[in-house]
Amino acid sequence: MKYCSSCGARVSQVIPAGDNRPRYVCERCATVHYENPRVVVGCVPEYQGQILLCKRAIEPRLGFWTVPAGFLENGETLADGAKRECFEEANAHVEIGSLLAIIDVTYAQQVHILYRARLLTPEYGAGTESLEVQLFDAAHIPWHDMAFRSVEFGLRRYLADRAALREDLHCESLYPLSA
Repeated sequence: MKYCSSCGARVSQVIPAGDNRPRYVCERCATVHYENPRVVVGCVPEYQGQILLCKRAIEPRLGFWTVPAGFLENGETLADGAKRECFEEANAHVEIGSLLAIIDVTYAQQVHILYRARLLTPEYGAGTESLEVQLFDAAHIPWHDMAFRSVEFGLRRYLADRAALREDLHCESLYPLSA
């Protein structure tokens, strides 16, 4: 950040009075600009035992598989965001179920939240952010082509819970892979 969104003056990174970490603070009007993690919300849609996955048409991870997910919009509930993302990316209508996973992805300044979901009909197709959308049996999920570790974490927990007839909530913190 270089300029204040309130008055347009330059900002500096300083520790404001009463705070404990550097923030961008306007040099003219003293507005403190907080930067907080972004929320990514999605779901694991299932239809007759198969999981709906999308092949990404955008970076990051263009051409890799993921569950329908994306950034939560202002004024949206988590469940509504997951439902919207499923329609935008897979042209699919779902019923959102229980909360599956909360994954801290601190190195990307994100929190990923995944729900279980039921695909209402076998009708789906690639949205603008997907190259391809497909239903997969658990044995044929393309694990080696998963876009994100958070997606792999959520899918593996989903399948383990399904096999155990449970619906647990799973929490994880992901850290950068070492070089």
